[in-house]
Order: sequence, then C-alpha cells, then structure tokens
Amino acid sequence: MADEVDYEALPSNAGLAVNMLAGALAGITEHAVMFPVDSIKTRMQVFATSPAAVYTGIGNAFTRISSTEGMRVLWRGVSSVILGAGPAHAVHFGMYEAVKELAGGNSPGNQWLATSLAGASATIASDALMNPFDGLAAFYVSYPTTLMMSVPFTAVQFTVYEQIKKLLNPRGEYSPLTHMIAGGLAGGVAAGATTPLDVAKTLLQTRGTSPDPEIRRVGGMVDAFRIIWKRDGLKGFGRGMSPRVLTHMPSNALCWLSYEFFKVAIRE
Repeated sequence: MADEVDYEALPSNAGLAVNMLAGALAGITEHAVMFPVDSIKTRMQVFATSPAAVYTGIGNAFTRISSTEGMRVLWRGVSSVILGAGPAHAVHFGMYEAVKELAGGNSPGNQWLATSLAGASATIASDALMNPFDGLAAFYVSYPTTLMMSVPFTAVQFTVYEQIKKLLNPRGEYSPLTHMIAGGLAGGVAAGATTPLDVAKTLLQTRGTSPDPEIRRVGGMVDAFRIIWKRDGLKGFGRGMSPRVLTHMPSNALCWLSYEFFKVAIRE
C-alpha cells in the first residue's frame, strides 16, 4: 500500500524533464519490440504486383517472408527507427502532458476535449521534429499528409486511454495492469478508426518505388482515395486493418505501460 500512497501523492504533471525522459524510454522500448510486426503490416497494405507478395494474414506473411527472405529482413532499418523514436516520443509525451495541464485535462471529470487537444498538439510537435530528417523538400510535401493521419489517430488514442484509465482506476493508483489494458484498447480503437487514412498514406509513401504508372502519378490523399475506391471499393479502405489493430494494441499497451513505469521510476 505504501507504493500506492506515494504514487497518489505525486503531482498529476511530473514535470517536463521527467515526462520527456519517460517518453523517450517508452518509445525506444515500444519500437524495438514491435518493429517486425509493423514491417509485415506495411507489406500487407501495399498493392501487390506479384502473387508471391499477396498475404492472407499476419501468420502467413511471417511464414512466407521468413522462408523466402529470412527473418532478418523484418528487422531491416530498426536501428534508425529506434534512434528516431527516442527524441520523437520525448517531444510527443512532453508536449502532451504540458498541453493537457494547460487545457485542464488533469481536472476532475470528463476532460475529453482537453486530452484530444493535447494529443493533437503532441503529434504536431513530434512530427515537425522528425519529418525534416527526410530532407527539407520532402518535409513540406510529407508533413501535411503525415498530420492528416497522425492527428486523428493520436487524438482518439489519448482520449480513449484517459477515459478507460479513469474508468478502471478511479483512485488514480499506479496500476500496471490498468495502464496496459487502457493503452491496448486505446490503440486498437484508434487504429481501427484511422485505417482508411493509413491505407492512403501507405500508398503515397510507396508510390516512388511502385511499378504501377497510375500509382506513381498519385498527387495526394484525394488521388489515393480515388485509386483505392476504383480498384478495391469499400473493402480497400480496410486493407490491413487486422494487422494494424493487432500491431497497435500490443505496441500501445507496451508504450503506456513503459511510460507510466518510467514516470514513477524516475521520480523515486
């Protein structure tokens, strides 16, 4: 009970430095563990030009990729992702907690508007930090597209997380199980709700390497939606939803579990 009392006695906002450090450690943990699953999800969302690249599910994709290309290919690029995850998540969680405090998100009651605003602000700041690493020219092209995807996702995720956390743990005690469940459910809801945007974003991100002339000529989100509708109809907007949800549920559970743990551990 002593640990619970100590946790309850801590201020709702741990301070910018603590939030940023905890966020960085949580981001590194999440991306290191979940990178292979995210690689499979991306492959499943790309329009296949060969029957060999068509997968029926996560298990099928993992088996076929491992047997034809080797398991190591699923970890290709993980080092650069981890290096970027630390600073990005530091800014992400630091901004989230700061805006949530300013907007009254830590006040009693249902503060969904404050958490939504804080979540949107967090992703705007973190994406602004990370996108220029792709080059300044690419930044002006990709940043608005990235925001169209990440702002709705983060706003939904953070709001759902805070609501479920309060529902399961009204006393506000340090509860790893609560953080894990709330984080997982929030990630699943946000991932499912924003899958159509993610499918379009994936098409835009892979157009440069696509052998399909129509895809290479895609100019933006509207064009991407048009092609998806033309080729696959309504079901096309749900392509990759299962692996996306199954990816975000454990990754968000791990991220929030790690973040809340590091916030406590750093202050002890």
